[in-house]
Amino acid sequence: MTPTHFTFSSAFILGLMGLTFHRTRLLSALLCLEGMMLALFMGISLWALQLTSPNFSTAPMLMLAFSACEASAGLALLVATARTHGNDQLQSLNLLQC
Repeated sequence: MTPTHFTFSSAFILGLMGLTFHRTRLLSALLCLEGMMLALFMGISLWALQLTSPNFSTAPMLMLAFSACEASAGLALLVATARTHGNDQLQSLNLLQC
């Protein structure tokens, strides 16, 4: 495993560990998801450079667009949750109480 592969895989694992261990606030969960998406974006970008295929060169930009859409949807959910429940704690969310 090259040092660059180790760096991106460890960044993804750190984001995943942050997502599993720090699930008290919605904002921290969204930040961990963004860190994971950034690690995936960097890995796919380097993979596209190594392949030098013109068909695969748009994949990093497509993933970046999906990541931006995910971030905007997550922030909209954060604002809606903060308005309805008064905080962004994940423990206060209950599917049985709409």
